[in-house]
Amino acid sequence: MRAVIAEDSVLLRVGLVKVLEMAGFEVTAEVGDAEALLASVGEHRPDLAMIDVRMPPGFTDEGVHAALAIRRQWPTTAVVLLSQYVEERYAADLLTANTSGVGYLLKQRVADVEEFAATVRRVAAGGTALDPQVVAQLLLRRDSDPLQRLTPREREVLALMAEGRSNAAIAEDLVVTDSAVAKHINNIFAKLDLPPADGHHRRVLAVLRFLHGPSIDRRLRPPGGTTGSPDGPP
Repeated sequence: MRAVIAEDSVLLRVGLVKVLEMAGFEVTAEVGDAEALLASVGEHRPDLAMIDVRMPPGFTDEGVHAALAIRRQWPTTAVVLLSQYVEERYAADLLTANTSGVGYLLKQRVADVEEFAATVRRVAAGGTALDPQVVAQLLLRRDSDPLQRLTPREREVLALMAEGRSNAAIAEDLVVTDSAVAKHINNIFAKLDLPPADGHHRRVLAVLRFLHGPSIDRRLRPPGGTTGSPDGPP
């Protein structure tokens, strides 16, 4: 069986190539963005496309749109979406389009090589695979506090956003790259259910939820910051 991999992290991409080769796949192409993925699938017509949910240029849902396009144009190509964390609406989008030959897995599953390889083979053969955490998330109450979805690092980024820091300033403070900060911010927007809109507007909405959220850990707010009182305007 032939496979194409789309993952912007070079290290993870190399690891995925090794895992798929161990699972009996021939990796015909490995790319880092959605546009190159669609071109590769059109050229190689693989049995399987393994796709990162968030890829350049926007690091939002490029992989999801690419997966849906693949299922429309090349329905015999199975797709497996890989994600850093659970976003049930992406799984729902994929399953709404077709329930055969689709998978949605968290990247942490790659560590269990044998189980991951078996799951991928099952999807390539026409089966369906949903990460157990995806299933659990689908069963959560919709009125749960969305701030609870944020990772500790995402809460740090949101706290610095609330202080009025730019992406570059946040990157310098946390000693990470600008692209890593952009990924964290897009993750925050998605987890807080903020739909695509003007970027500045979404930053304001995210900060407001941070200030007024009932369960956020206030200790993450830098002392002497400019965020204002939790009960008043920022």
